[in-house]
Amino acid sequence: MQLKTFFFLLCFSCSQPNLTSLDSDPLPKLYISNKTKESPVIDGLEETIWAEANWSDLFMDIEGDRIPEYKTKVKMLWNDRALYILAQLEEPHIWGNLKQRDTVIFYNNDFEVFIDPNGDTHDYIELEINALNTVWDLFLNRPYLNKNKVDNQWDIVDLQSAVSYNGTLNDPRDLDQGWILEIAIPWKSLVRGNKGDIIPSNQFWRINFSRVNWDFSLKNGKYRRKKDFNGEYLPEYNWVWSPQWAINMHLPEFWGFVYFSNEETNLDVTHPMEAALILWMYRNFRKQQALEKNGSYTSQTPIALFKNEEVFFEKRTQNDTVFWETFNPHDKKNYKIREDGKLIIKE
Repeated sequence: MQLKTFFFLLCFSCSQPNLTSLDSDPLPKLYISNKTKESPVIDGLEETIWAEANWSDLFMDIEGDRIPEYKTKVKMLWNDRALYILAQLEEPHIWGNLKQRDTVIFYNNDFEVFIDPNGDTHDYIELEINALNTVWDLFLNRPYLNKNKVDNQWDIVDLQSAVSYNGTLNDPRDLDQGWILEIAIPWKSLVRGNKGDIIPSNQFWRINFSRVNWDFSLKNGKYRRKKDFNGEYLPEYNWVWSPQWAINMHLPEFWGFVYFSNEETNLDVTHPMEAALILWMYRNFRKQQALEKNGSYTSQTPIALFKNEEVFFEKRTQNDTVFWETFNPHDKKNYKIREDGKLIIKE
């Protein structure tokens, strides 16, 4: 009897694939934003109220691992009126020449904010600001990979921003220390992507920050983006808070988790339980997208271990709509990624 049991277990174990465990996967960055009773004065200065907030981790290269040449970090606070952001950017040459709102601001060195309130990778905002405090704000219904529509006429109503300099602006005769950007984004201005106009007290939102930096040359004492011998602009540097693992900010599944704490004491906040599962699903979904773009596909169902339970990423069709679906055995919910990339979670 014992011998039969041994052979049964041996054969069973041999038939099982060596499944990848999701528990050790690196997760996006996590930040706890404290609630403040007062509102910061938006003047580009780090006044006393900002002592209530912790600095984020230093930014890294957008593809991960590499350390940028210049340091960047952010702080966040919130209250019932707005989300407040303070960014500190180390920069020996502070320059900018774009002065018209809603131009392509990342053609200058800039700081960028991406916000997806409900974390479904759809209906999110992008905000870019340069050292002249010129703003480009836009609303995207979905990532570019999913054939999106960009609303460049959309504005963050009552947005406030201000810049201060530790150095001199547009003066190549000296070396600077850097610049500080301070931002206030009213909750009411985000209602288009924040269904129900919810203030996220004790909730997570998906947010990321990016910094674009260019090599420069001088012409008649003025800064401009540097070109190579063929007259093409040298590629920009992309430095981010939470790594994207690709030169693409429009992969919202990799954006960081920001928890808006309404507690007076520091909380021991960890990532949402399902964070690793969703990330695994999107990795497989993006692979499937790439295959289909090249006219191919795979019928093999991805399988992994999630907290010691098997999970499957299965393709289904419902009412002529294609989904990739995973059942979460821990919260008993179905997680679906629709063919246009939208995440849907149902009981």
